[in-house]
Amino acid sequence: METATRPSTEILINELQSFGARLVDPKAGQESRRGGAGPSDHKPMTIDGMTVMVPVHTAPAFESPYLVEKPDETGKSRISRDGQVLGEVSFPLRPRFYERSTADGIPYSQIAVLHGRDVLATTVLQTCIRYQSRTKTCQFCAIGQSLAAGRTIAHKTPEQLAEVAKAAVELDGVRHMVMTTGTPKGSDRGAAILADSARAIKAAVDLPIQAQCEPPEDDGWFQVMKDAGVDALGMHLEVVTPEVRARIMPGKAQVSIEKYMSSFRAAVEVFGRGQVSTYILAGLGDTREAILDICEKLVAIGVYPFVVPFVPISGTPLESHAGPKPDFMHSILGPLSRMLVDSGLKAVDIKAGCGKCGACSALSTYERMLTK
Repeated sequence: METATRPSTEILINELQSFGARLVDPKAGQESRRGGAGPSDHKPMTIDGMTVMVPVHTAPAFESPYLVEKPDETGKSRISRDGQVLGEVSFPLRPRFYERSTADGIPYSQIAVLHGRDVLATTVLQTCIRYQSRTKTCQFCAIGQSLAAGRTIAHKTPEQLAEVAKAAVELDGVRHMVMTTGTPKGSDRGAAILADSARAIKAAVDLPIQAQCEPPEDDGWFQVMKDAGVDALGMHLEVVTPEVRARIMPGKAQVSIEKYMSSFRAAVEVFGRGQVSTYILAGLGDTREAILDICEKLVAIGVYPFVVPFVPISGTPLESHAGPKPDFMHSILGPLSRMLVDSGLKAVDIKAGCGKCGACSALSTYERMLTK
């Protein structure tokens, strides 16, 4: 194979996350899953020191111009495009805590999984009030699939989470943890169960935790979560234009943007600037201008807008929806990274969570290029 001039790291990550990659050895690296709570249909790969989630089971990935060779026993491999070698990638190896089970026989990997390179992730409640019917559910969500397939359990207890978190730190050097949840009935929107979980984990191991939930009706829950040991908070907008919200996530769209902004302000008061974040999925219909406009408002409040390319998940209504083009991501992430660096909100300063990990977007790579 010829060796080609490699694009810059951030451009390569954009292209891989838009086009996906074909694997010579589909079993390379950690086992990955089709469908289910995200990020699904991906595998983590490390490129130039950045671990990124690359789609490998999606329809575009099967026709991707990028090919990743079978890795050696240390996880190292080469990546090529149209027959020309671009350089080396490596696969994080299977975590050792996956070999363990709880005393009652539940595999640790059904309680929490490794995301990226050093992040433990779990969905505490694998059920959601918005997943009961396709008229209400978020069209990109597959939270119920993991449960239906028997890959996880419906409710992870605080004790189970603490046991697995301690093992993941001791065996695999995990550095932070993400706890999300399906939205339960009740006005706390999952804050109570996240607080209970964080309290147990922090009693067992010193591990920074990000909790993720919808905005609770009562802002007092932010202090409850902080006091329980939650270090950072994610409340995810996903899409930002009213008509797109109504179409893509009809149930969740009933929580207004205004409510989110009010909750963001209250949460920043508790957790601090840069420790509250929101996911925005680019490629579902929001324009570049709409995304950058709300990002500007979020940054002014002190919220980190983690903009990621939408990746279709098998078994959802949007499984055939195309992801965004790399140029579209570049047009957003370039100006957004400048906005973040100028405002002092950087991924490296987040204590825990998706923004800190950065594997689902090239955003933190853009930030790194600006601060070199």
